Amino acid sequence: MDAIEDRYKLLHNFAALADLGQEIAETNNFQDMVRASLHLLLGALAIRRGALAEYQEESRTMEFAAQRGINNVALTSLLLTDAEVEELRSQRICRVTAVEQPFRQTHFTSRHQKFLETHGIDLILPLVVRGNLLGLIMLGGKASEQPYSIEDEELVCSMARHIGVGLHTHHLIKEVERRALENLKLYDGMRETYKDTVRAFAAAIDCKDKYTQGHSERVGKYSEIIARELDWSEEHIEGISIAGYLHDVGKLIIDREIINAPGAIDARQWQELNRHPVIGYEILSPINHPYADIPLTTRHHHERVDGRGYPDGLKGDEIPIGAKIVTLADSFDAMTTDRPYRQRRPLEDVLEDLRANTGKQFDHEVVAAFCRAFLKEISGETTDRRITNILGEDYFEPSRILPLLETLLTEIEAKDLLAAGSNR
Repeated sequence: MDAIEDRYKLLHNFAALADLGQEIAETNNFQDMVRASLHLLLGALAIRRGALAEYQEESRTMEFAAQRGINNVALTSLLLTDAEVEELRSQRICRVTAVEQPFRQTHFTSRHQKFLETHGIDLILPLVVRGNLLGLIMLGGKASEQPYSIEDEELVCSMARHIGVGLHTHHLIKEVERRALENLKLYDGMRETYKDTVRAFAAAIDCKDKYTQGHSERVGKYSEIIARELDWSEEHIEGISIAGYLHDVGKLIIDREIINAPGAIDARQWQELNRHPVIGYEILSPINHPYADIPLTTRHHHERVDGRGYPDGLKGDEIPIGAKIVTLADSFDAMTTDRPYRQRRPLEDVLEDLRANTGKQFDHEVVAAFCRAFLKEISGETTDRRITNILGEDYFEPSRILPLLETLLTEIEAKDLLAAGSNR
């Protein structure tokens, strides 16, 4: 009966070790799992002492990761020769001393004989997975002082294989994580390079148009503010910001004399100038952007929700939401910045223009988002002053602008409620 109970305990421990092997692969607390695995193996046969060492291929050393019943092993590392590594890869189990059978020492047990005997090690179990040496399990004698039987050796070898697989899988996961981190750093570097390239394009665009210095950058910032207020994801916020930077890229192809004309231009020149959204789309479409909507946003940033825009005469929901955002950002910056041929309009007039053209030129949802963001700054709801910093604090009086923004928002919300009711 006792033999049956002992065998049941062994099987139970074996099953538990198989689970631990999986935990080793998955756990972040790797050292705790290594120690638990060693202790479970020792407990399976009531082994007095033991240690588990990991093989470090670069230094050719065995570094002790866990031990029980052995003093100061954690401070010790064993240097292996190439011959020892190759030999251990081919060994299933190594005896340290002869036990009633012909005995042949390995290179490892021979060279480290004194160390192994000092710590009472009887068996060496190489942890080998797919031909790779991962470490060693070193076992002392059994508490019963009985020699290891063939059955005992089969059991500890099987348990060691589970520990080895766990170590191997854990190393694979760590390697994947390391490479993923390297790829992430590489991706971040490429993304920063992409952003720098976008800024360079924006600067080139604005250099060609002497009337709009800094315009592309401001449109990018306004677009980002609106998208953030609409609760877009960070990825899409970054995308719409870049679309704002690049919205006028087509002007690089337009004759500089038309762009910088000091006065009114004729119909032919207007037709040429109005080609810049399509040209911009053609420039950007072949590029594999991180954000797929950038070319379309560039093409449609002069469309109007009432269908009277260009180049395609889209209206309403036919216009991508990104283009609607850039449309507002573009127009708002044009009205609030000085040009050589005119001064910027008072902010009160600009807000009145937004009110008059919401639902015609501008999308109501986009206008509402911009007004909410601006209102939060003026009312002190947020310490962020992005819009104020772009416009300049001397440009407007907050106490006069706040009620205008509130009124505009109330009108938009009332129209939305009326539209929702009529659609029922």
